[in-house]
Amino acid sequence: MAIELQISCINKSDRTNAYERITHVGGVQNGSRWKQRQAEAIKNIEDKKYSFYTSVGGHVRNVVVASRNGVKYLKTEADRDTPDNLLSLPECP
Repeated sequence: MAIELQISCINKSDRTNAYERITHVGGVQNGSRWKQRQAEAIKNIEDKKYSFYTSVGGHVRNVVVASRNGVKYLKTEADRDTPDNLLSLPECP
């Protein structure tokens, strides 16, 4: 069974392409900060090691792996085709 983690922050590159912009996701679990590269988070979801979610404004959304033009990226289920929910999170320290 996958370990469930809340993503509460991200790091972004200078890229303008929203599908390639997130470099890292992170949060706090049991009082400790965690942070993973987006590629690592994608692999962990695909391997069912971790599942991720966001909670913004009282709305909890699962984070899933999507692909556009052969590029895998993370998005919330509620985003349909844009990763805006994740992109709106604050920067990770």
